[in-house]
Amino acid sequence: MKLYIGNMPFSMGETELRALFSQHGEVTSANVIMDRDTGRPRGFAFVEMDDEGARKAITALNGHEVDGRGLKVSEAKPRGDGGGGRGGRRY
Repeated sequence: MKLYIGNMPFSMGETELRALFSQHGEVTSANVIMDRDTGRPRGFAFVEMDDEGARKAITALNGHEVDGRGLKVSEAKPRGDGGGGRGGRRY
């Protein structure tokens, strides 16, 4: 199961993220999302882990405080088609 982790402290890297989530199950990947332009963390990440561990992690870590920030942990939603259009017509 793929999890979305939001409201992360900018100081938290993949090593810390993996260590935190591995307390609840086997982590297969941990990916902190970086800003393309600045190279700095954007404050969110994705973690993939077994289903049972993921459910435990959501229950245990949603709202868990790290460096004064309450993590937001939920099942990641599919990206959709990536269109990103705003609708409307151009004249």
